[in-house]
Amino acid sequence: VGIGAVGGPRGTTPGQQLRVLFYALPPGESSFRTVEEVPDYVEKSIPFFITFIALEFAVSWIQKRKLSGRINDGISSLSLGILSRLPDVLFRSVDLISYIYVWNNYRLFELPWDSPWTWYLTLLGVDFVYYCFHRISHEVNILWAAHQVHHSSEDYNLFTALRQSVLQKYTSWMFNLPMALFIPPSVFAVHLQFNLLYQFWIHTEVITKLGPLEWILNTPSHHRVHHGRNPYCIDKNYGGTLIIWDRIFGTFEAEDAKVVYGLTHPVNSFDPIMLQLRPLAHIWNTFWATPGFCNKLSVIFKGPGWGPGKPRLGLPEEIPVVTGKEVPFNPIVPAYLNCYVVVHFAVIMDLYTELLATVTMLSQGTVLLRIAFIILSLASFGLLTENKSKAGILEIIRCLVFIGVYKLGYFRSQFPFLGYAYEV
Repeated sequence: VGIGAVGGPRGTTPGQQLRVLFYALPPGESSFRTVEEVPDYVEKSIPFFITFIALEFAVSWIQKRKLSGRINDGISSLSLGILSRLPDVLFRSVDLISYIYVWNNYRLFELPWDSPWTWYLTLLGVDFVYYCFHRISHEVNILWAAHQVHHSSEDYNLFTALRQSVLQKYTSWMFNLPMALFIPPSVFAVHLQFNLLYQFWIHTEVITKLGPLEWILNTPSHHRVHHGRNPYCIDKNYGGTLIIWDRIFGTFEAEDAKVVYGLTHPVNSFDPIMLQLRPLAHIWNTFWATPGFCNKLSVIFKGPGWGPGKPRLGLPEEIPVVTGKEVPFNPIVPAYLNCYVVVHFAVIMDLYTELLATVTMLSQGTVLLRIAFIILSLASFGLLTENKSKAGILEIIRCLVFIGVYKLGYFRSQFPFLGYAYEV
């Protein structure tokens, strides 16, 4: 519940929360005096994420007689989404901490928090900053090592929107600081969430074109191009909510040939830990293998396609040719094993949401234990969906750990009647 600019105490109704996903909550409904009054729109949107994913599956089946995703890739995307949120269980968002610090100590002047003009200016400011950071994340190798997680799926559906990096937030915060010189933190906190939530629904193939809106807004069609590995898709359409920045700065590309999704060099893994860390290991190895100090710095700060003697962003002709017949990484896994992973992932989702709801009442040791077990579980699920030979051993260890800590009371379900079923 927040104290609004207009009309006193209010919460977010289901109708308002639905409109949040489309950036359709105007200033009168989303202006707050302090950061503490700003709702956690992202957490409140979780039921809508689930509803829209189910709806996408239904529409895809009606349109194409096939589902819009795969179990292994979907579990991987959800696992990466959970991993990206785990640091926020322990620490307040680095975006807000740094922003509030600059606002409290260095602001030049203060725009009124309850002015519609401040609201619209922040909309443009947050989206422009997102465009800049997003573009730099594709053009600077060390930043790409974090951002590539979001592009690693070879499917394109609403699960993909949840595929986020653990590390990216620790570099994006600095790009927002100029706004802290004059825009109140409460207004910034609202638009930071709105900009993120808007980008959820554009990760789908079931929506084609949206007519005149394509000129102004980032749409599913525009964002499909951004996720493509076709040569014409590379480094295009960086916009968050608006596509105008791409049109202004020459990075816009309309959807044309069928888009093939994923990285130009697919990672071929569903292990969320490996997906987060392997790019950093690659940079580390390349750094030491590249001769010359300046070249070593270039490995870090130039584009991911750079090499000695090449342009900053690499050579376009070195981008692998896309034939349209590419087959996504999809190891053969018995049906019972897929069912097993889905059931156990549901258990972990229950434990994760229960952790979010009770974190302020738990000891730090209990919180760390739960986070460690969630990470262990997500890694195990990734190996199981790849049918790795050692996945069974890790899973047996994981289940034994679960039984021990559950019997000792360190884990708790949101649904007490499921306790015995979990032990079984």
